Amino acid sequence: MNMGTTKSDLFTKKQNEIAAMAKAIAHPARIAILQELLKANACICGDLVDELGLAQATISQHLKELKNIGLIQGNVEGTSVCYCINPKVWNSYRQVFEVFFKEVAASDKCC
Repeated sequence: MNMGTTKSDLFTKKQNEIAAMAKAIAHPARIAILQELLKANACICGDLVDELGLAQATISQHLKELKNIGLIQGNVEGTSVCYCINPKVWNSYRQVFEVFFKEVAASDKCC
Protein backbone atom coordinates (compact mmCIF):
# COMPACT_ATOMS: atom_id res chain seq x y z
CA MET A 1 0.00 0.00 0.00
CA ASN A 2 1.31 3.44 -0.86
CA MET A 3 0.10 6.15 1.51
CA GLY A 4 2.76 8.56 0.35
CA THR A 5 6.48 8.24 0.44
CA THR A 6 6.88 8.93 4.15
CA LYS A 7 3.56 8.12 5.85
CA SER A 8 3.06 4.34 5.67
CA ASP A 9 6.27 3.71 7.62
CA LEU A 10 4.66 5.42 10.63
CA PHE A 11 2.34 2.43 11.01
CA THR A 12 2.89 -1.23 11.76
CA LYS A 13 3.00 -3.83 9.04
CA LYS A 14 -0.33 -5.20 10.31
CA GLN A 15 -1.97 -1.75 10.24
CA ASN A 16 -0.82 -1.24 6.66
CA GLU A 17 -2.07 -4.73 5.72
CA ILE A 18 -5.53 -4.13 7.20
CA ALA A 19 -5.76 -0.73 5.49
CA ALA A 20 -4.79 -2.24 2.13
CA MET A 21 -7.39 -4.99 2.53
CA ALA A 22 -10.09 -2.50 3.47
CA LYS A 23 -9.20 -0.26 0.54
CA ALA A 24 -9.48 -3.20 -1.86
CA ILE A 25 -13.12 -3.80 -0.93
CA ALA A 26 -14.04 -0.17 -0.22
CA HIS A 27 -16.27 0.33 -3.25
CA PRO A 28 -19.97 -0.57 -3.32
CA ALA A 29 -19.66 -2.18 -6.76
CA ARG A 30 -16.97 -4.53 -5.44
CA ILE A 31 -19.10 -5.39 -2.44
CA ALA A 32 -22.04 -6.12 -4.77
CA ILE A 33 -19.85 -8.30 -6.99
CA LEU A 34 -18.56 -10.24 -3.99
CA GLN A 35 -22.10 -10.69 -2.67
CA GLU A 36 -23.27 -12.05 -6.03
CA LEU A 37 -20.37 -14.49 -6.17
CA LEU A 38 -21.03 -15.61 -2.61
CA LYS A 39 -24.75 -15.98 -3.29
CA ALA A 40 -24.10 -18.06 -6.40
CA ASN A 41 -21.61 -20.23 -4.50
CA ALA A 42 -20.21 -21.14 -7.92
CA CYS A 43 -18.38 -19.56 -10.82
CA ILE A 44 -20.28 -16.81 -12.60
CA CYS A 45 -19.76 -16.22 -16.31
CA GLY A 46 -21.10 -12.89 -17.53
CA ASP A 47 -24.28 -12.75 -15.41
CA LEU A 48 -23.07 -9.78 -13.37
CA VAL A 49 -24.15 -7.10 -15.85
CA ASP A 50 -27.79 -8.22 -15.62
CA GLU A 51 -27.64 -8.70 -11.85
CA LEU A 52 -25.95 -5.42 -10.94
CA GLY A 53 -27.15 -3.07 -13.68
CA LEU A 54 -23.66 -1.67 -14.25
CA ALA A 55 -21.86 -1.34 -17.56
CA GLN A 56 -19.69 -4.28 -18.60
CA ALA A 57 -16.61 -2.03 -18.62
CA THR A 58 -17.30 -0.95 -15.03
CA ILE A 59 -17.80 -4.51 -13.85
CA SER A 60 -14.67 -5.63 -15.71
CA GLN A 61 -12.58 -2.96 -13.98
CA HIS A 62 -13.83 -3.98 -10.54
CA LEU A 63 -13.35 -7.68 -11.33
CA LYS A 64 -9.78 -6.86 -12.34
CA GLU A 65 -9.16 -5.11 -9.02
CA LEU A 66 -10.65 -7.98 -7.03
CA LYS A 67 -8.62 -10.49 -9.01
CA ASN A 68 -5.41 -8.45 -8.54
CA ILE A 69 -5.78 -8.72 -4.76
CA GLY A 70 -6.63 -12.40 -5.02
CA LEU A 71 -10.14 -12.26 -3.54
CA ILE A 72 -11.56 -13.76 -6.70
CA GLN A 73 -10.15 -16.09 -9.29
CA GLY A 74 -11.06 -16.39 -12.93
CA ASN A 75 -10.97 -19.15 -15.48
CA VAL A 76 -11.31 -18.78 -19.23
CA GLU A 77 -14.15 -20.89 -20.57
CA GLY A 78 -14.53 -20.49 -24.30
CA THR A 79 -14.85 -16.79 -25.06
CA SER A 80 -15.77 -15.71 -21.53
CA VAL A 81 -14.06 -15.53 -18.18
CA CYS A 82 -15.80 -17.13 -15.22
CA TYR A 83 -15.18 -15.78 -11.72
CA CYS A 84 -15.57 -17.20 -8.23
CA ILE A 85 -14.42 -16.44 -4.70
CA ASN A 86 -10.89 -17.56 -3.85
CA PRO A 87 -11.64 -19.38 -0.57
CA LYS A 88 -8.09 -19.19 0.78
CA VAL A 89 -7.84 -15.41 0.39
CA TRP A 90 -11.47 -14.90 1.46
CA ASN A 91 -10.79 -16.76 4.72
CA SER A 92 -7.61 -14.76 5.24
CA TYR A 93 -9.59 -11.50 4.94
CA ARG A 94 -12.28 -12.83 7.28
CA GLN A 95 -9.73 -13.81 9.91
CA VAL A 96 -7.87 -10.48 9.74
CA PHE A 97 -11.06 -8.47 10.13
CA GLU A 98 -12.41 -10.73 12.90
CA VAL A 99 -9.23 -10.16 14.91
CA PHE A 100 -9.33 -6.44 14.18
CA PHE A 101 -12.94 -6.05 15.31
CA LYS A 102 -12.35 -8.16 18.41
CA GLU A 103 -9.45 -5.89 19.35
CA VAL A 104 -11.76 -2.89 19.23
CA ALA A 105 -14.13 -3.91 21.98
CA ALA A 106 -17.41 -2.02 22.17
CA SER A 107 -18.05 -0.17 25.39
CA ASP A 108 -21.10 1.58 26.76
CA LYS A 109 -18.80 3.97 28.57
CA CYS A 110 -17.66 5.98 25.59
CA CYS A 111 -18.08 9.75 25.38
